[in-house]
Amino acid sequence: MTQHSRDTPQFYLTAPSPCPYLPGRHERKVFTHLVGDKAGDLNDLLTHGGFRRSQSIAYRPACDQCRACVSVRVIANEFRPSRNFRKVLARNADIIGEQRTAVPTSEQYSVFRAYLDRRHRNGGMADMTVLDYAMMVEDSHVETRIIEYRKRNADSAITGRGDELMAVALTDVLSDGLSMVYSFFEPGLEARSLGTFMILDHIARARRQGLPYVYLGYWIEGSKKMDYKGRFLPQQRLAPSGWLRVDATGEGLAEPQD
Repeated sequence: MTQHSRDTPQFYLTAPSPCPYLPGRHERKVFTHLVGDKAGDLNDLLTHGGFRRSQSIAYRPACDQCRACVSVRVIANEFRPSRNFRKVLARNADIIGEQRTAVPTSEQYSVFRAYLDRRHRNGGMADMTVLDYAMMVEDSHVETRIIEYRKRNADSAITGRGDELMAVALTDVLSDGLSMVYSFFEPGLEARSLGTFMILDHIARARRQGLPYVYLGYWIEGSKKMDYKGRFLPQQRLAPSGWLRVDATGEGLAEPQD
């Protein structure tokens, strides 16, 4: 293998398959591998161009005659929670988020398995085993963190730790933001809107770390699974001409579904 082939990413195109978000359509993806010493820099560059990471793969939609998937990133410093978002924060004031290195645990998998069984039993991840979950967490050549959300206890203010595990986020740290790779939560706690809460928490974390953006992946107008991402405003959406600003126009009502 030459030095050129090691340092230059090679891109591949998948065959068409049914779109999981818009009925009656088919999707294709272009992807490349994120490996080696330059994986972090490449992940940064590709994320700015609308790619997402899954394990050691970076991908983006490359569908024929469809551009419904739009990359979105929240402008962290300018975000102000709406009345409904403030209610979500208040409902979860008893939760503490613990940032950890990306190491899978059986406790995490238990919540992950329950989440899939309740909310995505017919999805592409439905058959993931504990080893598959471990690969999802560990197979990363970029800076990745696990954030565990637990219920506070009497010692949390001192120890920074909580008790019962309620939700988990797998998050990449980029040069200009946090990228939420995947998140899940205990399915019996829908009333807490934990999916929304984790996004709000990541916006606050990015602000504290001096990072301008939180990358949410793809917003798809008209998709019940993905349309909620358009409610975290102001945000930027990636268009052919570059990142375009979208200002606050509505309230945060929808619960994340992906």
